[in-house]
Amino acid sequence: MIWLVVLFVIPFYAMLAIGEGKLDRQTESPVAVFNPFTWSSANLSNVWHDLFGSAAFALPIAWRTIWYVAVASLLSLVIAYPAAYFVARFAGRRKGIFLVLLIAPFWISYMMRMLAWIDLLQTNGYVNKVLSFVGLGSPDWLGGHWYTVTLGLVYGYIPYLILVLYAGLDRIDPSLIEAGRDLGLGRVRTFVRVTLPLSRQPILTGMLITVLPMLGDYYTNQLLSGAPNTSMIGNLIEGQLSTPSAGQGAILSLIVLLVLLVPMIFYVVQTNRASQAAS
Repeated sequence: MIWLVVLFVIPFYAMLAIGEGKLDRQTESPVAVFNPFTWSSANLSNVWHDLFGSAAFALPIAWRTIWYVAVASLLSLVIAYPAAYFVARFAGRRKGIFLVLLIAPFWISYMMRMLAWIDLLQTNGYVNKVLSFVGLGSPDWLGGHWYTVTLGLVYGYIPYLILVLYAGLDRIDPSLIEAGRDLGLGRVRTFVRVTLPLSRQPILTGMLITVLPMLGDYYTNQLLSGAPNTSMIGNLIEGQLSTPSAGQGAILSLIVLLVLLVPMIFYVVQTNRASQAAS
């Protein structure tokens, strides 16, 4: 409870004090107001108009962010599940080597990995060289395209998903899979009827761990695109925090936090149901 208060409640209240605070006209900087009886709703009103007003510009950015995250998370799952399944079921004595290879990206900073991605996708990069060699041309990957940002999100966060899926798949009792095969199920039906239902909780956990940071990500889009037509909600918040509109950025951050509480509550409910069913 002490750590929860220090690391969550106090920072949360500080953001709320800035969002409901005032603006120092001389220094053009926000002033936090910690007394809730003297709070101002000006920043909240401005954010509401930016989202739902007649000249709203933030709501399309929010929908764009949801679309990017949905595509990136689905693509991450399609790639991560087979990789985790292979390591958990077929790696054998080489399982430790594969795990080291999966963990290795964590040893490199996220910025360095994105810079390496830029080097691969630039006009004369290795990706275009391979595409030109097979006759597919040389696309302008870094020209402000949504698919480049989406691939960057996948590249940046897929290790988290692979590790979580591996941990869940590795805990599945092999005797349950053998029982399915003994009862006449083929490989595909055994996977669909036994392995996939038993890995539902790891899938939910892994998707939650990857989706939440994706929704607040701003650095990936900033490096791989930087174009206004691909800006995400994190870019909008980051831009506001460095201007006199920092109070509006704090309010928008709190709104995003409230939205993120929905999948977190859903995860807690599903986890409780799974634990009750297991008991």
